[in-house]
Amino acid sequence: MDKKNAIPTGPEAAERGAAWLAGAGLRPTRQRVALAALLVGDGQDCHVTAESLFSAVSAAGEKVSLATVYNTLRAFCDAGLMQEVMVDGTKCYFDTRTDDHPHFFWEDEGRLSDAPVEQLEITRLPQAPDGARISKVDVVIRLRRS
Repeated sequence: MDKKNAIPTGPEAAERGAAWLAGAGLRPTRQRVALAALLVGDGQDCHVTAESLFSAVSAAGEKVSLATVYNTLRAFCDAGLMQEVMVDGTKCYFDTRTDDHPHFFWEDEGRLSDAPVEQLEITRLPQAPDGARISKVDVVIRLRRS
């Protein structure tokens, strides 16, 4: 996980996670609440991989399989709580910030962070082929420390 502080746990984080789920109409199972508490329990947006979230939930003492983490992240995306950000064909991140915004991918660290949306200007996109429409444009800017 990309959180700088300690992993959010406790009743306040669980309550915030349960409210996040309720807002999307998702049933608050034990596993979903545990994962939601880690994702939004501190009130900050975050970028996670399924593996990093699995490590965090395991460190918090919860018994959740990696398959359950993947399935839960997919359910959160389908409910509009998160968005999936593909960095390359093998690396997928999940972002709790759901508005359209660009990302920096720090190649040396394997970390995703938000880029300033106000500094991005896309002046023209190619026209979609007949019978198709553009549903979303993802901007991932790859960085390497010099």
